[in-house]
Amino acid sequence: YWIPFLTNDNDVDIIMGHLATSGQKILRIWGFNDVKSVPGSGTVYFQAFSGSSATINTGANGLQRLDVVVKAAEKHNIKLIISYNDFVNNWTDYGGMAAYFSACGVNSNEQWYTTAKCQALYQAYVKAVISRYRNSNAVFAWELANEPRCKGCQTSVLTDWIRKTSDYIRSLDSDHMITVGDEGFGLTGDGSYPYQFTEGVDWAANLALPNISFGTFHLYPDSWGVSNAWGNGWIQAHAKICAQLKKPCLFEEYGVTQAAEHCPVESGWQKTSLGLKDAGMAGDVFWQLGDVIQSSGQQTHNDGHTIYYGSADWKCLVDEHVKRIG
Repeated sequence: YWIPFLTNDNDVDIIMGHLATSGQKILRIWGFNDVKSVPGSGTVYFQAFSGSSATINTGANGLQRLDVVVKAAEKHNIKLIISYNDFVNNWTDYGGMAAYFSACGVNSNEQWYTTAKCQALYQAYVKAVISRYRNSNAVFAWELANEPRCKGCQTSVLTDWIRKTSDYIRSLDSDHMITVGDEGFGLTGDGSYPYQFTEGVDWAANLALPNISFGTFHLYPDSWGVSNAWGNGWIQAHAKICAQLKKPCLFEEYGVTQAAEHCPVESGWQKTSLGLKDAGMAGDVFWQLGDVIQSSGQQTHNDGHTIYYGSADWKCLVDEHVKRIG
């Protein structure tokens, strides 16, 4: 997700090259980076809020950094899911919904989804990004949000927002796919937390919307209070709904925090997903890519899930997985 925030063009090109030579096809990136005050020089940001307005940064430390990523993806034949298109991050990292709150006079996610001022600001940013890249062959899909939730809300709040937003994006771009970027909560299952509707998500209803092209779901047993083995049923449950709705599923994020479990656990999930390639599943994207930034010699951030290029985990979860896919 972090590659648009690099400030050295060569670093971007090298990392894209690593993905391409490893057989990777899709990279999911953040197309957002919101701030409440303009940072010092050298810090990348895409949108700054001040009072009740927002200014999109199209400068050298703004969307021009995203330009570099898109051009590198074109060069290396990597397809991008541009998430912000995660046009707004449900979490507070890189701004997120909370960055909008004071600008549009709200104090909760539910209000953000339903307040005209918030949506006007959001759609202005959506339009700016889509208008900039809709003619690029590097774009795989536009993604509405990273892990959108509305805890305690009626599921209609999110479904209505997804409908309106996907319709709006389709009005701007008739060619590229559109997806939600959600965790996959809210569907019939064993009654455990992820299957419940308490986060305001009805996964099947959202996937059924006409301008949602494919389904997304994530898997984090450590955070959700379920077992690693439970994850196989989670994959199967989403594949079944995708098959029923005749839309493909992307297993879009997954990970465990114990380094010793990365290969044995996550490769098992990969095999389950791949085994359903004719029954709803279209692919998977692990969380998250790690590499060494050549200009600094430093590794990228390790959140416990990171799989570093060239490591033993990389060989297991990328090289061997690519061979199985064929």
